[in-house]
Amino acid sequence: MTNRKLREEVVMPWLAADPLIVLPAHREALEALVRAHSTSQQLALRARMILHAADNIGVRESARELDVWPKTVRYWRGRWRQAPAAQSVSERLADAPRSGAPATYTPEQICAVIAMTCEKPSESERPISHWSQREIADEAIRRGLVSNISQRSVGRFLKKRPTLNRTAFVTG
Repeated sequence: MTNRKLREEVVMPWLAADPLIVLPAHREALEALVRAHSTSQQLALRARMILHAADNIGVRESARELDVWPKTVRYWRGRWRQAPAAQSVSERLADAPRSGAPATYTPEQICAVIAMTCEKPSESERPISHWSQREIADEAIRRGLVSNISQRSVGRFLKKRPTLNRTAFVTG
C-alpha cells in the first residue's frame, strides 16, 4: 500500500503509527516551545516529534526530517500517549527520573549551608577569619542544618555554578 502523502514509501498497515491526539492548548504550548529561543534543543526536538505525530507524519519520515532514529520518535510518541491528560507539556517532554540512590541532601539543605557561608565566622562564635570546608561542615551539623556532612560534600556544594545564567557561565 502506497502512502499517498509521501508517494515514495511503502507502509504496511500494521507498521502505521497510532494516531496521536494533541489538544489545541497543548499544540499552542508545543509550538511556543519550538519557536522560543530560550528552549533547550533537546526539548524543542521532542516538541517537534509530537507536532509531527499530530500532523499525521509517519515515524520514519519524522525521524528522517529531524535526523533522529525512528526508535526515538516512537519512544517520545509513546511517552506522550502514556502521560496523564492533566500533565503539562513541559512535564510530558521532561527527562524521566534517573535510577540510582536518592540525593543525600535536599536543595533546601544545600542552600542553607551555602547561605551560612555568607555569614562571618565570628557571628557563629568561631575563632577564625575565613571559613574552611571543615569549619563549614562542623557548623552546619552544629546548627542542625544536616545530620552529617563531609568537608568534601561542602566543597562540591561551593564548587557548583548555575548554568542557566549564560553570562555567569561564560565569564566564570
